[in-house]
Amino acid sequence: MSKQFKVYNQINGILVINKPKDWTSFDVVAKVRGKLNVKKVGHTGTLDPQATGVLVLCIGKGTKLVQELTGFDKEYISEITLGANSTTDDQEGEVTPVEGASEVPITNIENILKEFTGTFAQMPPQFSAKKIKGKRAYELARKGIKAELKAVDVTINQIELLDYKWPVLKLKISCGKGFYVRSLARDIGEKLGVGGYLTGLERTKVGHFSIENAISIEQVEEKTVLPLSVAKA
Repeated sequence: MSKQFKVYNQINGILVINKPKDWTSFDVVAKVRGKLNVKKVGHTGTLDPQATGVLVLCIGKGTKLVQELTGFDKEYISEITLGANSTTDDQEGEVTPVEGASEVPITNIENILKEFTGTFAQMPPQFSAKKIKGKRAYELARKGIKAELKAVDVTINQIELLDYKWPVLKLKISCGKGFYVRSLARDIGEKLGVGGYLTGLERTKVGHFSIENAISIEQVEEKTVLPLSVAKA
């Protein structure tokens, strides 16, 4: 009896998805792979399940561009809640209010934000995908083991205060590869002395791909796949 082999569609290109909340980046990849009946699909920068926004996917021969596109600058709209800390640096973890934390003047926040412009060393979150001796940091963290993470140089091109009403701070951030917005929330809270964690995140740009041009997972079909040439636009 001959072995049956699945026949895949030969589609090559780029998809710009608006990732919904509660989906992992891999969930999106798997769904797109099934909808288009293609073998190779890769994403160009993980978004946490609670985050929404631009997730650029490479289809077929486009997967050769994954590393290049992963290096594109990104833009985020973030919501940070001050006055408490989280074990995961976001709302998914165990949140502990900081004793004695009180409303911070907006001028203090504006001054602190200036310290995060440019290139600086950032400590990744304990619950991150960083590998420690072959294990993901989040795998160790779930077992109660604190990973020995190293600070990594990251870059914020621009940071803008969009809104502030204690304890919620809303920022627009343009940053380079490897930057963790969760870590920024944690570090801003630490510098202000009141704690802080990420409670909302939308990625609005990856390079020249923007949220305005992103499509929903439901809209995915062959004709929505962009040509590989758009990667150079």
